[in-house]
Amino acid sequence: MSGKKNKKSSKLSKKNKPVSIQKGGFFSTKNISLLLFFFGCLLYANTIGHDYAQDDAIVIYDNMFTQKGISGIPGILGHDTFYGFFKEEGKANLVSGGRYRPFTPMMFAVEISLFGANPWIGHFINMLVYGMLGVLVYRCLLLLNPKNKKSTAFAAVAALLYIAHPLHTEVVANIKGRDEIMAMLGSVYALYATIKWHDSQDKKWLFKGLIAFFIALMSKENAITFLAVIPLALVYFRSQNFMSSIGKTLPLLGVSVLFIAIRTSILGMDFGGSPNELMNNPFLKWNNGTWVDFTFGERMSTIAFTLGKYLELLIFPYKLSHDYYPRAIEIMSFSDWRVMLSVLLYIAIIGAAWMSRKKSKLISFGLFYYLITLSIVSNIIFPIGTNMSERFLFMPSLGFAIVISALFNQYFSKRNTLIGVTALVVLLYSIRTVTRNTVWKDDYTLFTSDVSSSTRSAKLLNAAGGALSNAAAPLQDGNEKSRMLNEAVDHLKKAITIHPTYRNAYLILGNSYFYQKRYNEAIASYEQCLKISPGYQEVMKNYPIVLREAGKNAGQNERDYTKALNLLNKAYQMKPDDFETCRLLGITYGIRGQHLKAIEFFEKALQLNPSAAVVYASLGTAYLNLGDKDNANINFNKAKQLDPNALNHLKK
Repeated sequence: MSGKKNKKSSKLSKKNKPVSIQKGGFFSTKNISLLLFFFGCLLYANTIGHDYAQDDAIVIYDNMFTQKGISGIPGILGHDTFYGFFKEEGKANLVSGGRYRPFTPMMFAVEISLFGANPWIGHFINMLVYGMLGVLVYRCLLLLNPKNKKSTAFAAVAALLYIAHPLHTEVVANIKGRDEIMAMLGSVYALYATIKWHDSQDKKWLFKGLIAFFIALMSKENAITFLAVIPLALVYFRSQNFMSSIGKTLPLLGVSVLFIAIRTSILGMDFGGSPNELMNNPFLKWNNGTWVDFTFGERMSTIAFTLGKYLELLIFPYKLSHDYYPRAIEIMSFSDWRVMLSVLLYIAIIGAAWMSRKKSKLISFGLFYYLITLSIVSNIIFPIGTNMSERFLFMPSLGFAIVISALFNQYFSKRNTLIGVTALVVLLYSIRTVTRNTVWKDDYTLFTSDVSSSTRSAKLLNAAGGALSNAAAPLQDGNEKSRMLNEAVDHLKKAITIHPTYRNAYLILGNSYFYQKRYNEAIASYEQCLKISPGYQEVMKNYPIVLREAGKNAGQNERDYTKALNLLNKAYQMKPDDFETCRLLGITYGIRGQHLKAIEFFEKALQLNPSAAVVYASLGTAYLNLGDKDNANINFNKAKQLDPNALNHLKK
């Protein structure tokens, strides 16, 4: 009896022993790596059929350099990343500090040369490099502490949690987000290669690390935070003293100096400022008809709140949004309990990171890693142009995964328990990730979905209004078109309430009113837009059309020919080469009995479109009304030559 019991106990003990590094078997490094790669790919497989969305226009389909394919690469390397989209000097610098991230636009240019402008290839490559990142994270974490029996379990759990986290959807499901993936991939590989160089003294790892880090920096500037992460890893996991670890990092510092020199030669010395525009500076408030800066207390408390929001999203990634522009984050104060809670939590994180540095190096390292990589996007070091963004957690979230994995391995020492708890969390994360991916199908789906959860972002309200307005424009008049336009107008009015000088919102509001045939309100919106931004090109392009149609409506439906002439003449002044405006002016002057003016504008219309039979007929009528039968017949004959039915309306 006793022997059987011991035998059973032995089986249970063997079954529940900690997972350790194995060269073979199911839990081999190779098998886990393959599992992580395919898992990362599978999570985002449902994005392959998606269209372009969000900022893809800036770096892909509306970027003049990227669209040239490989031949556009010199232009990509020689300009601000946004220049190819704005196509004007100065506009690219609207974003605080400018952007020099040429590596992924070069990738997109190569893809366009090989496959054309097809979004599926962009989504497919994002999926592949994300799977590769998952493998690299696992291998790197495994390398940090290879002698620990639980290192395989720790590294695998951390990599799974990182890959599955729903916050990453903004990066992976959006093709433009590849800059985040490549920056992370290059940075983690630089850490991996530096550790390998330290362990083997083989300089090939040094060169590999330098190349990877340069790619990371050329993908996105936040890779520079690894200049602090890498020496920290050497101190924690290779028992290096501080000065020795700094020495190992000096080659990477040299690469960083090279990148900064290149960046400065292209963009100048601007590393971030405070533009007087709410969409590029969230720390502004509307006061007595003008924009003023937040007080120091308002600024710091708002930043503190966003840092707390990041923790909330890491732990409970359910209510997600691609947009946190003002006022998705309201103006905060230190009297708000949420701000103080955030401050206390970060004090606790710093304290825990310091206190656990000897007893639990993985937890301490994970916490410090999170703080270091978050610092550059926190708005504390320099302004980043927005309050916060889920994509800003793409790099710091690895610290969260490291800490949670270390805690799981510490408190769930039995293999089955560890696997069960990890599987449950990863399953919940995966479900949220896959369902969140569907929102990134296209701009319309993204904007109209997220506006329901982020109801105070002026930028998102404007984007949703624009998406609805553009989608409604080609529809036949009816209930669906009316519903969409009413919803668009509602969103745009809210955006303007939040941001009273939002010129783009006034533009789209004017467009929406135009589609509703609310011409007076459309004109008022355009006038307000021009008051904010005189000569705004998009308004100057649309405004003459609205004035023309308003004039046509005033004449045909309201029978107010004085109003019609005022509107049509204003349209003509703005766009004298518009055929329809000239034709309508001719008709309106004719109705008013001003036949010479009618002839003048009919002739201008014919200069613009010499084959317009209907205008020859109208011109003939104008001459006939003046008693000039000869010219009337000449034009009537031309009308019949162009269209035998052109004079049918006269016979009636």
